Amino acid sequence: MRLSARVDYALRAAVALAGYGDRWVSAEQIAEDQGIPRKFLESILLQLRRGGIATSKRGSEGGHQLAKAGDLISLADVIRAVDGPLVGVRGERPEQVPYTGTATALTNVWIALRVSERNILESVSLAAVAGDDLPTSVTKLLEDPDAWVIRD
Repeated sequence: MRLSARVDYALRAAVALAGYGDRWVSAEQIAEDQGIPRKFLESILLQLRRGGIATSKRGSEGGHQLAKAGDLISLADVIRAVDGPLVGVRGERPEQVPYTGTATALTNVWIALRVSERNILESVSLAAVAGDDLPTSVTKLLEDPDAWVIRD
């Protein structure tokens, strides 16, 4: 799985908002806290607002905050808001990509990958990340040190 800089920054910004709770936070503060370029963050915050993840308020007491509680927003929700569907093959849904002959089973591999990815990303909320309280289903995956080894 490859996450774009946009998705990485969006996740970091959304987790930061979860960490601030009900407080309104300026884009400047989020950019500083997370090391996100300010102009890039403004674009991401717009996408998060359009996706129903965040809300904003103008004025000296304004800023940004999550549109609903952080435990009700999953990492998958944020990714979909800024990048669309979780797993695509050449921009299409895996089940819509035609394979023939010996490659036919690739469709099932891509669908299984999407299911696995969805299971993790939908089970982790912004509040869980902000509070360093990941679900057991995720932390259990980290128990096998061989799973961390990158094989080229």
